[in-house]
Amino acid sequence: MSLVTVERIKLFSTRSPWWCMVLALVLADGFMTLGFVFAPDDISSAFRPVDTQGTYNFGLMVMMVMATLAVTTEYRFGTIRTSFLSVPKRIPILLSKTLVAAGLSAVVGLITAFGAWGLGTVLVPEADLALKTGADWRAVLGIGVVYFLAAIIAVAVGILVRQSAGAIAIVICWPLLLEGIGLAIPKVGEFIGDWGPFSRVNWFISGEQGINPGSDSASTSVMSPTWSLIYFAAWAIGLLVISLVVAKKRDA
Repeated sequence: MSLVTVERIKLFSTRSPWWCMVLALVLADGFMTLGFVFAPDDISSAFRPVDTQGTYNFGLMVMMVMATLAVTTEYRFGTIRTSFLSVPKRIPILLSKTLVAAGLSAVVGLITAFGAWGLGTVLVPEADLALKTGADWRAVLGIGVVYFLAAIIAVAVGILVRQSAGAIAIVICWPLLLEGIGLAIPKVGEFIGDWGPFSRVNWFISGEQGINPGSDSASTSVMSPTWSLIYFAAWAIGLLVISLVVAKKRDA
């Protein structure tokens, strides 16, 4: 049995992934549905495909928590030692955990994205939500990529911190507080908007700078949407490499 299969069985043997998947879908698509229902007619008629993804961060936070727990729970109960003893090298085990958590997160992200887009086409029929351009497809399909990379970051944080409370606090406070509220701080906010990884990936989705896709707060960026995704991926891979090196050197 491959390590990926083992990690998949271990992940789905607990209830938390199931609850996280349901909660991610309910939060992201639920809040987006409220936006469709209560938006004024003059605004809703001008919706674009990117505007259907305005609440994707809610589901993203939940899936990042799920990815973090996939690692920290094993450290908490000591079962990670059994895994390390069963396989001579630690890195394949941790990479398998990362792939399973990130893959599941990507699937949930795609379901969430197309669900929100589908709800928009039903609830706001007067809006032109057809996926016509590359930017339109990027706004929807890109959500899956963002969920995948964000889960890698969450797993890396879990490996480095190893404690659930601390790791969860980091993965939630980083995008929501540091890069969310931080954007409102004079001068510092401009730097965060330009170089914060989650601010960059929001640019990838919407093509506009700022935390909320569809925001007209800025029309220029230090990077194109494609380079913004590459930048975010570099953060994810870099943190994962650091976490694997640390995990290899220290005691389980």
